Order: sequence, then C-alpha cells, then structure tokens
Amino acid sequence: MRHLLVIALGGGAGALSRYGLSKIINQAAGTIFPAGTLFVNLAGSFFIGFCFHLFDVTIVSSDIRSFLTIGFLGAFTTFSTYSLETMNLIREGELKLSLLNVLLNNILGFILVIAGMVCSKFLLKIIR
Repeated sequence: MRHLLVIALGGGAGALSRYGLSKIINQAAGTIFPAGTLFVNLAGSFFIGFCFHLFDVTIVSSDIRSFLTIGFLGAFTTFSTYSLETMNLIREGELKLSLLNVLLNNILGFILVIAGMVCSKFLLKIIR
C-alpha cells in the first residue's frame, strides 16, 4: 500500500508540474504550435534516460525509482495530449505543423533519452 502511495504522490507532482510548465511555455511561445507539450515531452525523455542509467548503476530504493519514473515522469510526460494536439492541428488544416510536431516529439525525444543516459554516466564519473 505504501508503494502505491509513493507512486500516487509522484503522479500528482508530475501532473501539476506538466500543467504549470506547459502553460508557461505556451503563453511565452504565443503560437498555435503546442510548444509546452513538446518541451515537457522532451524534458521527460531526457530525465527518463538520466534516471534509467542512474538507477541501473547505483543503489536506489524501489520507492524512489517508482516515485520518479512511474509516478512523476509518467504523469509529467503527455503522450495523449501530444496525440490530441497533433490531431487538432490536422483538423485545422495545419498539416506541416502536425508533421513537425510528430517529428520533433519522436526524434528529439529519442535523442534526449540517449542524452540523459550519457549525462548520467558523465555525472557518476565526476562524483565517484
């Protein structure tokens, strides 16, 4: 039961962070393009890669792992929102923006997972 509570707390923190950060970025961008969702998805990709490597080579409790990866990052990243926003761009006739959204989220997301893993390795070398 405690483990589920840890995940739920992480999920709440991730959802609130996603909402706030996405809103701030969308307002700053001032465009129809869903920049806030893109940023959140890319940041989540980086941090899941970072955590994956870090947790693979260090001893971290299962509660912390679950809080960060299942809870926080699971609620922080917004694949369903990204999919809906892409569909809305298509419905609005913004085919180029919809394709750009798909390419940026998927390609940069993958690259940032790798970048997160590399940064984690680098950080661990410095600390050790």
